[in-house]
Amino acid sequence: MAQRGRDRAVAAAVADAHRREWAFVLAATVRVTRDLDAAEECVQDAYAQALTRWAADGVPARPGAWLTTVARNRALDLLRRRATMTRALPLLVSGDRDDDIADEVVADPVIPDDRLRLIATCCHPALAPETQVALTLRLVCGLATAEVARAFLVSESTMAARITRGKKKIATARIPYRVPGPADLPDRIQAILAVVHLLFTSGHSAVAGPDLMRVDLADRALDLARMLHGLLPDDPDVTGLLALILLTDARRDARVAADGSQLRLSEQDRTRWDRARIAEGIPLVRRALRQRPNRYALQAAIAAVHAESPSFKDTDWPEIVGLYRLLGELWPSPVVALNHAVAVGFADGPEAGLAALDPLTLEPRLAGYGYLAAARAHFLAALGRSPEARLAYEEALHLTTNEVERAFLAARLAELTE
Repeated sequence: MAQRGRDRAVAAAVADAHRREWAFVLAATVRVTRDLDAAEECVQDAYAQALTRWAADGVPARPGAWLTTVARNRALDLLRRRATMTRALPLLVSGDRDDDIADEVVADPVIPDDRLRLIATCCHPALAPETQVALTLRLVCGLATAEVARAFLVSESTMAARITRGKKKIATARIPYRVPGPADLPDRIQAILAVVHLLFTSGHSAVAGPDLMRVDLADRALDLARMLHGLLPDDPDVTGLLALILLTDARRDARVAADGSQLRLSEQDRTRWDRARIAEGIPLVRRALRQRPNRYALQAAIAAVHAESPSFKDTDWPEIVGLYRLLGELWPSPVVALNHAVAVGFADGPEAGLAALDPLTLEPRLAGYGYLAAARAHFLAALGRSPEARLAYEEALHLTTNEVERAFLAARLAELTE
C-alpha cells in the first residue's frame, strides 16, 4: 500500500512538472541540440527517467532543474553520436554549426526569454500560418494534440496529420530554423500572438481533466504577453492581447464555487475579480483601440465591458453585441459568430438568441463544439421548451470532456427533469 502511494505521488509530481516546466526544459535543451525533434526526444526521456529515479531517490527540490540537467546530458550524448542526428528534424540551424555562432546568438539575444525565443523561432514564415501555430503549441508549449485540435475546431486525427505534414515539410525543404533577429520579427509576430492567445484560451477553459482551468497555461500566456509588450510596447496587437488576457483572467478566482463547481457569469461574486489586473488592462484597451482596432483589442473591449459592469443585470449587452459584430467583420470566425449570437440572446431575449444560434448548427467547424449545443440548451430551457433543451444538453454532454463542465451540464439537465 505504501509503495502504491509513493508511486502515485511520484506520478503526480512528474505530471505537475510536465505542466509547469516543459517549455523551460525544452527551450534549454534546444540550445544544446539546435534541433527541435532531438530536443523533444531528450526531454521526453528525462521525464521517463524521472518516474523511476524520483521513486527511488525522492522528488528533487527543483524538479525543473533536475529535468533540464538530465535532458541536456542526453542531448550532449546525442551530439557525440552525430550520425543519429541526421535523421532528426526540424533543424533549428542549417549549415555551419560552429559553437561560436551559437554563443553569439545566446549572449546578446533580441528576445531575452528562452521560451519566447523558441516560439519565435518555430513561427517560421515558410510554413503556413496555421501550421506554425499548431506545431508551436504542440511541440514547444506542450499541449496535447487534442488540445491543439480544439483550438482550431478540427478533429484530433486531422490535427495530428497537419502536424505530421508540417514536420515533413521542414525535413524535405530543409527549412532553416534560426533564432529570429529584429528584421525577422514583423513577419512572425502575428503567429507568435496567435500562439500566446491560444495558449491562454487552452488554459482558461481546459479541454479535459478534473479542473475547469489549466492555471499553468494561463499564467504562462500572461508571462509571454508581458514579455512581448516589453519588447514591442507600441504595437497595438501586442497591447490588445495583453489587455485581453489581463481582463479575462481577472475573473479566474470567481469562476468556480468553493466546492469546485462551475459558476455562470451571472452567479459570480464580482468582489473576487482581480481589480489590479482590471485597472492595468483598461488603459491598455483604450490605447490599442486608439492606435488601430484589431481582433485582440476588440475582444479586450468586450472583456472590459464585463469588468466595468457593477452586476450581471447591469451589463451593457447591446454594446457587447456591437463589439462582436465589429469583431466578426474584422476576424470572421465560427466562435465569434457563436459568441455574438449568445450576446444577442442576453440583449434581446432567448427567442432572438436561439434564432441567431440556429444557422450555426449548419457550420461544420462547430459540429463537435459543445458550447454551441450548451448555448442552445440554455435558451431553449429559458423558453420552456424542455424536451428540446434536454436533447441539446445531452448533445453538449456528449461533446464535452472537461469534468467540471460536464458536471455543470449534468446539473442543468437534472433541473429540467425536476
